[in-house]
Formats: sequence, structure tokens, C-alpha cells
Amino acid sequence: MVALNLSIIKYRSNLWWLHIRSADDTVKICFFVVDYCFGLLNLLVGYSAPKWSALYIPRSSESHDADFASSENTDQRLRFTVRRYLVKARFLIPYLWPVNDRLLQTSFLGVFVLLIIGRVVNLFTPIYHKKIVDGLSNPTTPYQPELVVFYVFLIFCQGGSASGGLLNSLRSLLWVKVQQHTSKRISMALFRHIHNLSFGWHLNRKTGEVLRIMDRGVDSVNQMLNYLAFNIVPTILDILIAVVYFCTSFNYMFGLIVLFTMAAYLILTVVITEWRTKFRVEMNDRDNDLKALAVDSLLNFEAVKCCNAEEAELNRYSTGVINYQRAEFKTSLSLSFLNIAQNFTISAGLMFGSLLCAYFVATKRHGFSVGDYVLYAAYIMQLYQPLNWLGTYYRLIQQSFVDMDNMFELFGHPPDVRDIDGAPSLDVREGKVEFRDVSFCYASGRTILRNISFTIQPGETIAVVGPSGSGKSTLMRLLLRFYDCTGGSIFIDDQNIALVTQSSLRKHIAVVPQETSLFNQSIKFNIGLGRANANENEIIEAASIAEIHERILCFPDGYECMVGERGLKLSGGEKQRVAIARAVLKQPSIIILDEATSSLDSQTESLIQQSLNKVCQGKTALVVAHRLSTVVNANKILVLKEGKVVEQGRHDDLLFKSGLYAQMWSQQSKEARMKCDKMVRNQS
Repeated sequence: MVALNLSIIKYRSNLWWLHIRSADDTVKICFFVVDYCFGLLNLLVGYSAPKWSALYIPRSSESHDADFASSENTDQRLRFTVRRYLVKARFLIPYLWPVNDRLLQTSFLGVFVLLIIGRVVNLFTPIYHKKIVDGLSNPTTPYQPELVVFYVFLIFCQGGSASGGLLNSLRSLLWVKVQQHTSKRISMALFRHIHNLSFGWHLNRKTGEVLRIMDRGVDSVNQMLNYLAFNIVPTILDILIAVVYFCTSFNYMFGLIVLFTMAAYLILTVVITEWRTKFRVEMNDRDNDLKALAVDSLLNFEAVKCCNAEEAELNRYSTGVINYQRAEFKTSLSLSFLNIAQNFTISAGLMFGSLLCAYFVATKRHGFSVGDYVLYAAYIMQLYQPLNWLGTYYRLIQQSFVDMDNMFELFGHPPDVRDIDGAPSLDVREGKVEFRDVSFCYASGRTILRNISFTIQPGETIAVVGPSGSGKSTLMRLLLRFYDCTGGSIFIDDQNIALVTQSSLRKHIAVVPQETSLFNQSIKFNIGLGRANANENEIIEAASIAEIHERILCFPDGYECMVGERGLKLSGGEKQRVAIARAVLKQPSIIILDEATSSLDSQTESLIQQSLNKVCQGKTALVVAHRLSTVVNANKILVLKEGKVVEQGRHDDLLFKSGLYAQMWSQQSKEARMKCDKMVRNQS
């Protein structure tokens, strides 16, 4: 850029090629203009643009949602260089091109054909305006109505605004399906990636914040593509064509006025946007915090009411709104300053060009006519109208990148548990489960399990008991491969579960959890979650086995009855029976019961336990239990303490040993008697 500007400063030198004397000189000036514009573009995106978080680069278009790599800390703010621009472009382009859809591919290419035709129309519209004016100004020129008709046709194609006109309307029509295709693919990739993230990540997430990031990220991609396809690219092409046209057909001074005005405008926009981007980032952060706070509060509305904490929650929300509005005000204030600076630059360029053109017309220099002034004024107004919005579009694109930043960070979280390349499916023949010297500790270094070894024979029920925090639930999560073992291995029918696909592993395992997760959908939908391709008769049969079919028929809409958010319309026992029906429908080889009755009253627990015994009959079962009365009939009971198996055996054998299990049994028996005595006294 320095060399290019120095070549302009020395324009009085005889060696300077802007003294056009031949066709060769004309070609040179065209190359100069193009080179200068690309230099500005390099400056625009390479040196002075806003800063961004480090991005993860996908290894292939087939695995954008999982395969990212980064060499720097994601919390570090880096300059938005050309390389980082290309990283984001590399991520987005595969989603933009509609693979294996010829109709969409044709639409995609049609958009750019119409874009080029539009640039030609924009060039010829003021030229034909000049011809009409010159013809009407010269009494010797015959009346040419065809010029007026063709000029009006060009106006019809061009339209009176950036969104009007035949060409832009056709371009928008073709672009809609392409945009929907891109939006769908990115949404699905992000949704799949979030579901593939580790169990630990989901334990720490803020649901409202994640949803906000998803919505804003996908919307920002659509906005950015729209601004590029319909505003930025057409405007830049119009500028290049205008500079070349004025330098070659008018006078080089007009081309330089347009060029320098554009350069000043772009540099000013970049510098000020660099300064104000931090305000937009801050506003996004406050917006994320506010949405996360609102969702968290609404999800826990029952606790808020029980604790009479409505006023405290309102104050928390009010503080969040105030913080967001402060950041929003800073963003709006900096935007107003940028608008004023941009308008001043454009007005100055228009004034200098108009004065020069009017002077040439008045003094009859270079053969300028009134039509030339009309051409210049019309062309410049046509050019500067979208240019006046170029800074806005640039800001919106930068804003879109800021909005996408959180989405890229989501994509940048790699799943902790991955299938190995070419992993086979799990082939369950009998359902034998083996834990061989299994250890596990979290990333923080906290050890949960130490050298656990045991075997569950096909059709056998093994119970795991122990104090809170002893690692009971972690065993279940390792068997489901929510985590990978940090030591040892788990085998099913002599197949290491770390070497098979996660999907095939979980296909053969059903879980009845302590707290059943229900969607705010129908009972039919929630039971059918156990097996996606199950028909209605199979769902009814599973509900009958779980002994909830008759109860469902009593609901107003039967199986179509909505259960409410998190199943709040159902009782605890009903939710557990839905979970049992879901497990039955899955037809698993292995069943996990994760304290499935611990949150129920004694009467309901007894009824649910009978249903669970039916479901586990003939299946390999791992039972994680708090109430020891539910596991007295297990084939073997493992007693965990501080991540180690301290006792194992059948119920009677463990009582005879008078160890930890016997102490826990005695304590629970005592509590049960006290509770029973209290109920008797209350009844009397």
C-alpha cells in the first residue's frame, strides 16, 4: 500500500504511467486500480480488524462437529488476520455448497450470474441517461424513443433500492433455498455436536446460555451470507467498475476521487469498528448471562416459591437487565459516532467530484457536455447510495462474526469420549459384563474408583451399595461409556466397550434412573423414546408390562396426554413406570437400575419394585441402590467405600460378616421402625 500511494504522489513525473497516451497505458491504469483495491481489501481484513477468540479448525467436511484442533488458548483474544478469516470461511463453505443437490447448485450459481448481470446494468443505466440528455439538448439530434424505453427497462431491472428491481428479486428468490439449506446443516451439526459432548460438559452447562448461543450463531451465519451476497460483493464490484470506467472514459482525476474516497471510507470504518467491537462483545456476554439467569430461575420456579424468593430473583434479573442495557448503550453510542464519520467522508468525496465535473462542463474542457455531468452525478449517486451502507454492512458482518464466536467455541469443545476409527458394532450374544481392574478419576485429579473387578454372568443381578460418594453411579456411567476408564477395561461378551461404537453399546443397555427425564411431549412420545421405530401396539404392550397402561387410559387424551415440563403433570410413581416402559420397549440385553425407587414412598416403592423384578427377569442387571431392602434377592452385592470394593457376597453372607453392609442394614432397619412407630402414633 505504501508503494502504491507513493506512485500516486509522483503523478507529475513524465515516467508516471497515468499520462495515458496509448491502449497500453489504459490497461496499466486498470491493473493499478485493481491492485490498489486489493491492497485496501488486504488492509481491511488483515491488519486493523477486530480481535477474535482462537478457533478450532475442522479436519474434514465430514466431521465439523467433532474434529477441531487449536494451538492457542480459547480465552485469548487474537487479531482477525487473513488466516483467521480463511479458517472461518473454511468452516462455512462446505455448509454453503449444496452437495448432491443439482437444483440447489443451479440456484447457487444462478445467484452469481444475476449478480454479474446486475453490475452490467448498473454501468449502462447512467450511460443511457447521458445519451437521452445529450439527444434532447442537441436540436439536430432526432428523437430516439427506443433510448427512453431501454433506459426504463434498465431501471426496471435495477430497481430503486438495494432490495428492489427484477434482478435483485430473482436473486433473492434463488437464494432463499440455498440459505435454508445452509441454516439447516449448521443447526443440525451444532445440535449433534452438543449431544456428542461429554457428560461432564453437560453437567456444567447453562441451558439458557447454550440455546441463546445456538440461535444467535445460526442467525448470524444467515445474516453474514446475505450481506455478502447482496450487499458487500455487489458494492465492491460496482466500485471497481466505476473507478476503471471514470479513469478510462472520463478523466483519471474522477477515478482517483472515487478511489480515495473509497479508501478513506474503508480505512475509517475499519479503525472505528476495531475500537467499538469490544462493546458488542460485552453486550453479547451480558445478553448470555441474562438469558441463562432467566431460564435457570424459571426452571426452578417451585424452589423460588417455596423459599419465598420471588423478590430476590426479581432483583437478580433487574441487575442483569441493567448490565445489558449499559453495554447496549455503549454499542449504540459508538455506532452513532461511526455513522457521522462515514457520512462526512462520502459527502466530501461527492462534493469534490461534482465541483470538478461542473467546472469541466462550464469551461468546455475535455469535451464535457451537460450529459456528462448528468452521467457523473447519476452514477456517483447510484454508487454512493450503497457505499453509504457499506460500512453498515461491514459492521453487521463483523457483528455476525462476534455472534458466531460463541458458536465456534461450542464447536471447539471436543467430545471426551470418541469412537476409534473403524470401530465395529457391539455384538451381544449372552450379556456377560466384566469390570477388569477398573479405575477412574476426573480431569481435576479427584479419584473416584480404584481397581474395581467383578463379573456379572448372563441373566444375573449384581447390586452395588455404599455410602454417598463411594462411586456407585460412576460405575453405571462407565458401563454406558459416558466416560472412558482411566485405568483397566470393561468387557461385554469379551468385547472391550472402548473399542466398539457408542451407539451399538447403548442400544443394548436400558436404564431406569432415580429421576426420570421426560420431554414436554405426550406419554406415547416419552415411552417411544426407548426405540425410535416402535409402533403403537409395541408401546402399549410395554406400558402394560410396566403396569401403567390402565392409568394412561384414565388420562383425558390417553397416550396423547402431555406430561408437562420435566413430567410435572405425573406423580413420582407414574414417571418411574414410564421409565420402566421405556426400558421394556428397548428390549435390552443389559438393564441398569440407578436407585430407581429411592425417591418414592414405601407403598409406591413396593409396587414399582415388583415391576422392576419382572423387567429384570432373565436379563443381566446392574442395580445401584441406596435402600438395601431392594437388593436382598440380588445374586451378589458389592459394597463400595471410597472407590474400593470392601465387601461382596449375598445378603445373608454380608449380614453374617458384621461389616459395613451389616451396619448400613442395621441403620436403615432402625430408621424404618422409627418411621413405622411414628405413623402408628399419628393414626391413633
